[in-house]
Order: sequence, then structure tokens, then C-alpha cells
Amino acid sequence: MSENVHMLPPLHTLGPAPEAVGAAAILIHGRTQSPADMFAIADRLDFPNLPYVAVEAAGNSWYPDKFMAPLANNQPFLDFALERIESLVAQLEAIGIPRSRIILLGFSQGACLACEYVHRHPTRWGGLIAYTGGLIGPAGMSWLTPKALAGTPVLLANSDDDVWVPLGRTQESATVFERMGADVHLVVYPGMGHLVNEDEIALGRGLIQKLLAN
Repeated sequence: MSENVHMLPPLHTLGPAPEAVGAAAILIHGRTQSPADMFAIADRLDFPNLPYVAVEAAGNSWYPDKFMAPLANNQPFLDFALERIESLVAQLEAIGIPRSRIILLGFSQGACLACEYVHRHPTRWGGLIAYTGGLIGPAGMSWLTPKALAGTPVLLANSDDDVWVPLGRTQESATVFERMGADVHLVVYPGMGHLVNEDEIALGRGLIQKLLAN
């Protein structure tokens, strides 16, 4: 493992303290992006009273190869990235925020990491919002599907011809999460570029509203 893997960039926060609200959203940026890109999405979601915590990847990438490359190609970076998310979740739990009040929100590579994290840590989460993402691993992967997500709301959205995340993998991921007991909403946008459109923002807003209303 390279020395750089152990260098943890600081957390970036937006909004009130999580303990004051009793909920939080973890933002996970895409390859070559940064927390600023995720805060731009948070601004569009328009929940100023929701605490956002954005993690930052060393070198602006969570793992080096494509997300559908053999798993070994992305190690040890993938495991380190997943540990980074788990460490942040543990910090939130330590101040009284249960996993059922934590939303994981990612775009592109960050959406793939969020999906993989939720799959590997199945429980009742506050929600998963994956804008252009899917589970990590090569074609032909099979995933364990313990029915432990217990109604976790999951929003998966993608284009029908995204150049980075094949729609088929997003659809496979939806099936996996459904088998795990999640409440899955899969949306496909014809011809959409590699971006987050306003309909996706509206759907994400609806998921967050339901969490904050409880």
C-alpha cells in the first residue's frame, strides 16, 4: 500500500451540526472531482437545514481503474475508500446519528462507491442516492443479497448510454438492492450526458424530505 493511501484529506461540511438535527448526508464525489462539486449538488437540493459531510479522495479519485475492472485492479484503494466511509459513519454514530438517519449521496465514481458501501454494510439506512452509479466489479459478478436493507429508500438514476457507467450495471444493482429488501426507484434518462439533471434533483429532494419528516 502506498504511503499516499494513508493521507486522509480533511472532511468538508455544510449546514448545521449533525447532532443538532439528528440526521446527516454523506457526499461522495466523482473521479477528478472534489467536495465542491458535491456541495453544488447539495445547493440544488436546497435543504439548508440538513447537515452535509463531504469526503475527499486523495488525488481526487477513489480507486485507479474503471469500476467494472477486476476487483484486484482497484486494490488496496477500494478497500481504503470503503474504510474511509465506514470511519465517517462511525463518527456520526458516536454523536448520536444512527444509520437509519444517514443518507449516502454520490455521483459517478462516488455513486459507485456509495452503492458498494451500502451493499457491504446492509442495514436500515436513511437512504442511498446514486446519480449515475452501480455496484463495483467485473461483468458476470454475483452479489450476496441478505435481506437486511429493511426498506431503505434507494434512488438509482442513469442515462441509457452513459460513457462511464453502463445502464445494465445500474439495472443489475437495482435488482440486487431489491432482493436485499430496499425500496428501489430506478430512473433512466434517454440520451442524457454525464451529469445530474433537474428531475434527478427533484427525486433526491423527495427522498430527503421523507427522511426529515420522520
